[in-house]
Amino acid sequence: MPKVPMKQKAMTFAMHQLLKDPEKNLLRLVNLADKFVIEENHKEMIGSVRDFFQDKDNVWYQYAMRILEDTNPHVVNTMAVNFFINANIFGVPKQNKTAEEIGASVPWAILMDPTSACNLRCTGCWANDYAKADNLSYETLSRIVREGRELGIYFYVLSGGEPLVRKDDIIKLAQEFPDVTFLAFTNGTLVDEKFARQMRECGNVSLAFSLEGFEESTDARRGEGTFQKVMHAMDLLNKEGVIYGCSTTYTSRNTEEVGSDEYIQMLIDKGVTYLWYFTFVPVGGERDFSLMASPEQRAWMAERIGQMRKTLPLFVLDFWNDGEASLGCIAGGRRYLHINAAGEVEPCAFIHYAVDNIKDKSVQEVLTSPLMKGYQKRQPFNGNHLRPCPLIDNPQMLYDIVEESGAHPTQIHEKPEDLGQLKDDLKEYSENWGKLADGIWNERHSKEEEKVG
Repeated sequence: MPKVPMKQKAMTFAMHQLLKDPEKNLLRLVNLADKFVIEENHKEMIGSVRDFFQDKDNVWYQYAMRILEDTNPHVVNTMAVNFFINANIFGVPKQNKTAEEIGASVPWAILMDPTSACNLRCTGCWANDYAKADNLSYETLSRIVREGRELGIYFYVLSGGEPLVRKDDIIKLAQEFPDVTFLAFTNGTLVDEKFARQMRECGNVSLAFSLEGFEESTDARRGEGTFQKVMHAMDLLNKEGVIYGCSTTYTSRNTEEVGSDEYIQMLIDKGVTYLWYFTFVPVGGERDFSLMASPEQRAWMAERIGQMRKTLPLFVLDFWNDGEASLGCIAGGRRYLHINAAGEVEPCAFIHYAVDNIKDKSVQEVLTSPLMKGYQKRQPFNGNHLRPCPLIDNPQMLYDIVEESGAHPTQIHEKPEDLGQLKDDLKEYSENWGKLADGIWNERHSKEEEKVG
């Protein structure tokens, strides 16, 4: 374990004490964080949280109490320290300091694939286009976390393939790095009582279950019986008092379903505490452009998420529509990057190009690659942050980055020239979304200017 600064130790101890009676000490926890934060945006967020928690009728106060009441105390303590103190209050300043030293961004999170193997074959999943035998050894996974933690990175996301094919190694990682948070995107079919118990004992592992909506929609894409297996897995984690969430891709076929009050309420009733929304991206050897949510559906989802955040006790994120909050695309090492199961370092889970392999270089070395720098010098890719993506929103940008950096395709069926075709195929979509998104953006910001005036 690396040496922990005294301030970090002191805050960790104080948080453990206050969490013994969280309802009584909720505001004291917020005030404690306020004393230690350095980043100005963190201070602003803490101010907002303080306002929420002073009103017991506020949906965010109810959300916090739901987590504190339903979660095992050890899990609450571990997640609170690892996520808020380590990853944010102390991790972010360290990331920023290192970024100045190396001349490239240091991400807040690293997404890595322990394996490309999966026990399902879901429609439209790019994992089918990676070699099935690819795996990152435990030694490599451990090294990535160890090196990343030295740079201030305390949050690691696991995908695949199906990461729980390697669930013994995930638990081993969590035990080796108890000060780090691990989140795995999973189809949920491999969760059993033993793994649920191990998650509770570790306290620093969370799962995001993939759902496409209710039972019919989920099973149509993921296979018959999958939905009920996920419901059972949620029950096992709920029994252990573990924090878990859900990952949902909205497509042309299910957007209205997964954005409905009924769907969100089902997740809340099942104990889900966070929901990741992704829009369907046509990558892989068998690209199905018909599954892309239409520009109108994407705009509707953006509005719905705004409504959810005001009324429902669930933390909701949209990887695309939240571009305004993140000031554009967060990939390319700016706030995260992706290491696939072959070790290829990609700028994003949806961008399958690389110049480096983590098996040959350190985490710090891959952060300074021409591919990552090519991303960062162009970010944001659009002045309208509702158009953040260099692939589906600004396809010429990705083409230029790949050409400039000399990046190669990482999928077994992909050819270098395929990106030019994909760029052309997405041109009409990006233009149509651009017109609609520009209208929304201009309306939003004209209203803000009126308020200021």
